[in-house]
Amino acid sequence: MCRQEARNTKTPGPRSAACGPAGLAALAVLGLGLACGQAEQPEPHPLAVVVAPVVQQDVPVWREWVGTTQGFNNAKIRSQVKGYLLRRTYAEGSYVKQGQLLFEIDPREFEAQLQQARGTLGEARAMLGKSTLTVKRFTPLAAEGAVSQQELDDAVQEKLRDEASVLKARAGVAGAKLNVEWTRIVSPIGGIAGIAATQIGDLVSPSSELTTVSQVDPIKVEFPISESAYLRLARRRQSGTASSLENMLILILADGTEYPHRGTPYILGREVNPSTGTISIEGRFPNPERMLRPGQFARVRAIVDTLPKALLIPQRAIRDLQGSYEVAVVGADDTVAIRRVQVGEATGEDWVVTKGLKAGERVVVEGVQKVKQGMKVSVKPAPKATSSKASSKTESPAASTDASGS
Repeated sequence: MCRQEARNTKTPGPRSAACGPAGLAALAVLGLGLACGQAEQPEPHPLAVVVAPVVQQDVPVWREWVGTTQGFNNAKIRSQVKGYLLRRTYAEGSYVKQGQLLFEIDPREFEAQLQQARGTLGEARAMLGKSTLTVKRFTPLAAEGAVSQQELDDAVQEKLRDEASVLKARAGVAGAKLNVEWTRIVSPIGGIAGIAATQIGDLVSPSSELTTVSQVDPIKVEFPISESAYLRLARRRQSGTASSLENMLILILADGTEYPHRGTPYILGREVNPSTGTISIEGRFPNPERMLRPGQFARVRAIVDTLPKALLIPQRAIRDLQGSYEVAVVGADDTVAIRRVQVGEATGEDWVVTKGLKAGERVVVEGVQKVKQGMKVSVKPAPKATSSKASSKTESPAASTDASGS
């Protein structure tokens, strides 16, 4: 309108009031209103996170070691005589009783030797009888002077020689009997008999190993433990609390299942291995069903200590920063504080925190990688986890793995 009026006016003059300062002010107010409308946008929602409380409770400290099963007694069965193997009378891999016949060797040669030894004994007894009669007859005659004292002395010495011959012949008979008995090889213990190392018809001798019988109830599990763990074990024995060691060992089989019977540790090693810093320990486990056999792989677990009033948080709440560890703590006003912590033992899916937290505080367990210092968050409590057995992995994230268990 202003421009049209200006064009219609022949004589140039000042602009109309509509195009004056008041019109410009109105336009400015309108532009400011549009700018303010563009800046007023809705605030973003706080980041939703899942939190869990810091729990305080007594925590058992587990350790785990790797070992192998061994027979409680392992008898190597050998022949005590030389001869041909006639038969095997047991089922390989089966349980045999003490005194049960395992092998038979051809006894004919040894039976002949027994008969010969008996004949020798008979001859010696006959000679002793003759010399005994001679002494008995010469004794009164020597007193009367009918025979000389020399003749009596010779008769007495001959009797003594014949008595020694009888003893020698008896020993020969006893040895021959043993050889005949040794052709029947029996088990000295009750246990599992192994696969035969010789075949029927083989010529065996005292150097020949025929099989091995292992007593498996109880059965031993040998495993190495660290020197520090050994010292704790030794102190418990010295303090009179050795009874607490009974049935403390849990055996985990190769398929991951837990053996139903618990074991008791016994000191086995003579010395600490200076190259590994470990000492061998023997754990004894009942094996009434004879399920365990020597040479099996086994993992042994045990509670070696208890941490009183320890602080626990889920492992997924910890953020690893190249050797240092931090957690996101949510305050009462739902503000995040990033805090450095120190961790200790692991138990199940939780870590023990030794420094940096207090009981009852809330830590972020889901969304921990997204939160920052001072951020406001929307809190959702973590669902309660079902109770489970404590894990045997007891090394903290900051600790190096001890292959032997510490």
